[in-house]
Amino acid sequence: MPPATTLEFHGGAGTVTGSKFVVDTGAGRLLVDCGLYQGLKELRLRNREAPPVPARSIDAVVLTHAHIDHSGYLPRFLQAGYEGPVYATRGTADLLRILLPDSGRLHEEEAAYHNRHGTSKHTPALPLYTELDGVEAAARVTGVGYEETVPLAPGIAVRFSRAGHILGSAIVRVDLGTGHDRRRIVFSEDLGRHGAPILPDPSPLGDADVVVVESTYGDRRHSREPIADQLERVIRDAVARGGAIVVPAFAVGRTQELMYHLAALEQADRIPRLPTYVDSPMAISATEVYARHPEDFDDDMRARLASDARPVRPARFRLARSPEESKAINEIAGPVVIVSASGMATGGRVLHHLRRRLPDPRTTVLLTGFQAIGTRGWRLQEGEPTLRIFGEDVPVRARVESVQGLSAHADADGLMRWLGTAARPPRRVHVVHGEPGPAAALAGRIRAELGWDVTVPAHGSRAAVE
Repeated sequence: MPPATTLEFHGGAGTVTGSKFVVDTGAGRLLVDCGLYQGLKELRLRNREAPPVPARSIDAVVLTHAHIDHSGYLPRFLQAGYEGPVYATRGTADLLRILLPDSGRLHEEEAAYHNRHGTSKHTPALPLYTELDGVEAAARVTGVGYEETVPLAPGIAVRFSRAGHILGSAIVRVDLGTGHDRRRIVFSEDLGRHGAPILPDPSPLGDADVVVVESTYGDRRHSREPIADQLERVIRDAVARGGAIVVPAFAVGRTQELMYHLAALEQADRIPRLPTYVDSPMAISATEVYARHPEDFDDDMRARLASDARPVRPARFRLARSPEESKAINEIAGPVVIVSASGMATGGRVLHHLRRRLPDPRTTVLLTGFQAIGTRGWRLQEGEPTLRIFGEDVPVRARVESVQGLSAHADADGLMRWLGTAARPPRRVHVVHGEPGPAAALAGRIRAELGWDVTVPAHGSRAAVE
């Protein structure tokens, strides 16, 4: 393999979002993930800058999963002139047909809001991309099977293995060169939790020369208290106070797992059978996609499907598809569960529910996963007294709870467990996709416990693949 092979970090370095990594062999260039930045404004502004690499210089794009911070920049990349192939697993390809158009629609709605209220520095405010751009980008994605070798550019081939994060999520193995000169880079991207329901555990790391590992929870452990016990306590407390339970939840992965747990708790008579609304057209569509991909399920989920056609539906389950159905939920008094996207409260229908319910001290807001710095979910988690929604400072009198372990990400111990499945020590590990503290903490553990060469790459940096 030519000595000029490099690995470039153009996103997901020094922060949790915006994942973009370039493998450059000199003869071919591969982009692994094409994600949007979320959270802090200074990061989101990068989405509007010129692409960090010339789009026409890339020979192929592979996407590890459908979450927007890993896939949502694809429409912009196509606008910039990218004409090559885009590969992902079949589950991811199907989910992107929902997520990318929805992302474009949200950008259009945000621009329209600024134009109505004159709150943009630019006149007129323009969306980052449109719903149609999202439709066209999703149509460019080719779905392939797990463990299927896909030749890309000269001397570059990839293979997807199960990551257990969301439906279709994958560990990406990139093989460079052949024979004695062959090198392998393994990208963990977002790794799921061992023992989580619905999806199988992450595939072993196996053989690798270079490992690029995420570190979202690189400095902490999920609660060892069972998720069911945490949910039972929060829901019973909310029922006793007579208020609504508003759950900002990612439409893909988090909503389905939450419904799984609520249905199981009801069946065991551990919580009352509450009206439970999923108010997210995208979550509804994503759940239908899940049903079409049983190859992604673990053995327990397959057994449940064989004995119960609705293993992820509580008894009083309701879907809110239309805006009118969504608005009607605001009139429901007393204990009710409202699950709505987005998971970090950065946009979507959940904002309407939060504006309506946050001033009520009987309300419980249940956070179910990682909250990136600067997002509304993070501000709630930090205990800020008001939350700005639609230009209004809404008082936060609701009780804010977090369920630890419901996150779709492995914690620090889970990441170390996965690294421990390496067939041999890699030449180097790069720790990415984490805030600086968690990334540094995980790197320290890898050095101390495994004795491996490890770096925490800076944004825009480059490393040799030896």
